[in-house]
Amino acid sequence: MDTRPELVEAARRADRAAIEELLVQHLSPLEAFVRLRMGKAMRAKLTAPDLVQSVCREVLEDLSEFEWRGEAQFRHWLYTRAQNKLLEKQRYLTAAKRDLAREQAPPPESTTFLPSYQHLVTPSRMVAAKELIAQLEAAFDELPEDYREAITLHRICGLSHAEIAERMGRSEGAVRNLVYRGLSRLALRVDELDGGSSG
Repeated sequence: MDTRPELVEAARRADRAAIEELLVQHLSPLEAFVRLRMGKAMRAKLTAPDLVQSVCREVLEDLSEFEWRGEAQFRHWLYTRAQNKLLEKQRYLTAAKRDLAREQAPPPESTTFLPSYQHLVTPSRMVAAKELIAQLEAAFDELPEDYREAITLHRICGLSHAEIAERMGRSEGAVRNLVYRGLSRLALRVDELDGGSSG
């Protein structure tokens, strides 16, 4: 994805068409990012589209203050906003002392994020996409936090290893290892869950 600087500049000038185009370009990976980072408990109570809509609304309010410094910086800004929204919701749910873990997860409310999920598994696994969603998310939830962060930043957000290394305070080599090992563990666990559900 290559967001044109002139598109961002138009959006900063409150050009509604430019703003909509800019957000539409990032909608699928943003929803995938939010769904994966929500975790099982939050998915049982909230929907990714609602959270993404909230993020986009805040982005529109703050876009006039955003200074375009390249595609990577824009993605970093956008996904940081999404992560902050998730932390905000998590604090609210924790403060409300809601036992989300006991609630049954609702069926996927949309599939607009599926193209981004293709970056996490082989294309052949996406044939049965709807059946795969729950298995993929359950397997992802089991990964250590640093694996989840590295994978989503690289495969969903499209950040380079160098950009992720700076954000996580790790070396590029460490980030490459996190992504590789994380995706390997993810694939193995999805296979295990798939075998258990079909066996």
